[in-house]
Amino acid sequence: MVLIIDDDIGVQTSLSLLLKREGYAIQTAGSPDRALDVLAETEPELVLLDMNFSIETSGEEGLRMLGIIRRMHPDVPVILITGWGSIDLAVQGMKAGARDFITKPWQNDLLLQSVQTVLSLARPVPNASAEVPQHRRGMPRPAAFDAIVGEDPKLLAVLETINRVAPTEASVLITGESGTGKELIAEAVHQHSRRRSKPFVKVNLGGVSATLFESELFGHVRGAFTDARTDRAGRFELADKGTIFLDEIGDLDPASQVKLLRVLQDRTFEPLGSSRSRTVDVRVICATNRNLEEMVGKGQFREDLLYRINLITVRLPALRERSGDIPLLVNHFVQNLKTLYDRPGLKVSPEAMKWLSTLPLPGNIRQLKNLVERTVLLATKNVLEVADFQQHISGGTTPGTVTGALPQVGMMTLDEMEYQMIRRAMAFHHNRVSKVAKALGITRFALYRRLDKYGIAYNSEE
Repeated sequence: MVLIIDDDIGVQTSLSLLLKREGYAIQTAGSPDRALDVLAETEPELVLLDMNFSIETSGEEGLRMLGIIRRMHPDVPVILITGWGSIDLAVQGMKAGARDFITKPWQNDLLLQSVQTVLSLARPVPNASAEVPQHRRGMPRPAAFDAIVGEDPKLLAVLETINRVAPTEASVLITGESGTGKELIAEAVHQHSRRRSKPFVKVNLGGVSATLFESELFGHVRGAFTDARTDRAGRFELADKGTIFLDEIGDLDPASQVKLLRVLQDRTFEPLGSSRSRTVDVRVICATNRNLEEMVGKGQFREDLLYRINLITVRLPALRERSGDIPLLVNHFVQNLKTLYDRPGLKVSPEAMKWLSTLPLPGNIRQLKNLVERTVLLATKNVLEVADFQQHISGGTTPGTVTGALPQVGMMTLDEMEYQMIRRAMAFHHNRVSKVAKALGITRFALYRRLDKYGIAYNSEE
């Protein structure tokens, strides 16, 4: 049963009809006293609470009622209803334990999404940030995420959480240091959601300037600015019916945060230069390596935006917190490189694997992957030893020592390293530019420029 608490008969009627059509049993309460009677007689599955149902108290009655609901039925989820001008009130309610909030006038499909999501997540969701207790060690990993490498309990707790969250419409905030695999987790959420057959659109907000934000995210019409010669769809429009992944959301400037919040509230936007609103149906996944709570305290990130994007928060552990997964990751990278470079005998010696497992690796999985790929690319033998890796992470130190994460000054310049990598990649792939560019993770055009720069011969017809 869903309990609707609102003193407006029109609101009660509209919400009741909408939810009854979807098969929900409904009870309504138009006053605090009536709400208390219902709550004393039964435990609803969900409460829809209008924060402004008593105008004279400016929302205080709504906050008070939320507190009563939480005391009487602490496990019952509450969705708040408030006006756009009262979002601060909704934020207070979220801090007090509400699960979500919607703004008036609401869109029926968004309200239903919120109801369905909150109900499906009403059971306790594993806390991926918490220390994993001993009894969970060795627990099976969710079969749906076999592409994610690792067996550490902290990672398995993350996978267990997203296994439950993925089929819902919940907004997800993924936190963690750079290189921990936040984008991979976002893709996993999308691939195991009902939107898997629709677009997955990635946006690195750290690379979008404030002046380009509206055009990049919402698109523009012809003539909107000097270079706008044609209409251009923005990332939100491209993600319609699918998922939009907003990476590095902590880098967003304050003005852009306001614009983004409005779109996330009602899923409508106006392309730059247009006066016609467009509606979009997207699931939002965000990621950051920054502490958004600290940024809120410093006035650098909007609190209402934070509560809009983090219905579920997942923290990815740093690689140093799951160092036991390093051998699994190294073997995974080596297996891929065997195929890429046609070197079936390629492997890492036990001594080298043990040494790799002791590295601090502040760049996490990304740093480990780059280290393995560089070493494979420049090594002339199939069995990789400690010394083969050391020359790429510590400037050629003697085996068994680690002096730092960067080459020592004077050992090899960046140009020299790049030249050696390109030259050896060209040899591996018999001067086939397309394969070399793919192996190095750059475009063919970028590779051509480097080949010309270093005077490396290539077939210009390829």
